[in-house]
Amino acid sequence: MRSGSGKKEGGWTRRQFLIATVGGSIFLGAGLGLLQRLRSRNIKAEVFIGRVPGYSSNIAAKIQEGFRELGILPEEIRGKRILLKPNLVETHPGMTHINTNPLVVRGAIEAFKGCGAEEVLVAEGPGHCRDSRLLIEESGLAEVLREDRIRFVDLNYDDVYSIPNSGGWSGLKELILPQTLRGVDWVVSMPKMKTHHWAGVTLSMKNMFGLMPGTYYGWPKNVLHVAGIPEAILDINAMVKPHLAIVDGIVGMEGDGPIMGDPRHVGALVIGRNLPAVDATCSRVMGINPQKVKYLKAADNRIGTIYENNIFQRGETIASVRIPFALVDKIHSHKGIRL
Repeated sequence: MRSGSGKKEGGWTRRQFLIATVGGSIFLGAGLGLLQRLRSRNIKAEVFIGRVPGYSSNIAAKIQEGFRELGILPEEIRGKRILLKPNLVETHPGMTHINTNPLVVRGAIEAFKGCGAEEVLVAEGPGHCRDSRLLIEESGLAEVLREDRIRFVDLNYDDVYSIPNSGGWSGLKELILPQTLRGVDWVVSMPKMKTHHWAGVTLSMKNMFGLMPGTYYGWPKNVLHVAGIPEAILDINAMVKPHLAIVDGIVGMEGDGPIMGDPRHVGALVIGRNLPAVDATCSRVMGINPQKVKYLKAADNRIGTIYENNIFQRGETIASVRIPFALVDKIHSHKGIRL
């Protein structure tokens, strides 16, 4: 036998062996990629879009309609302790479109109580304002909480516990979470439908940043920003596993969100159990391609689905409420994400 490339390995030349090995690896990689895509297409989700012209509408009735359309029966809610997590950031005169509207929070309170929830509480850890009590007063939420006798928990200053971070996206080895999470049965994300300067869009998944205690993660959750906003979003959602999303899209925010943007009337609530599917639907309503939003693309097949053919729309169609949100060309996360 000749040495070098002609040397045989079990009846094959070394060159043939290497070609077969490399070819097999490429085939295997392609096969795994195909398998992943096929698996993604087998994940199903339902998302409800409810038309709500304004905040004076019967929001509780629309949320309960969403429950029925999604198969969420009173028996599933009865006796449960429900944590509503709105999006509270800052307050500025005339800019009520920054935060989840208090009347949407009230609608959710009434909807869950109407289904027999044992307790409904509201909790938030604002990332920009250290004085949460001032924020809920100025936003109008405090009045709703007083009138409806609802407990508010400031998650920035809550007692905490730690869990190993097995999400695998960021470099964080553990997540520090508020103890209040251990005393509830459901976590409900209630964001405002907005574009976002750093993440492209901020919806039900990004809203989970507000669960993370500011006494540990800083203001505005600096530890999470350093770890990577998309990566931190994915880790938090993978570990907390929120149960439901109710998105305030009655009036959203376009442009340079989540604070400096302009109001955009959509006239809709978006509700669903699977947060990536909810956020993908909201993105399409906003005229944004969820496949172009980094954390939504990464969430597909891992946390949920953003694959349009596997999201069964209940209530209104996306096309019937679609309002393309303005994007800002100079903002990197807005580039190339338009549908």
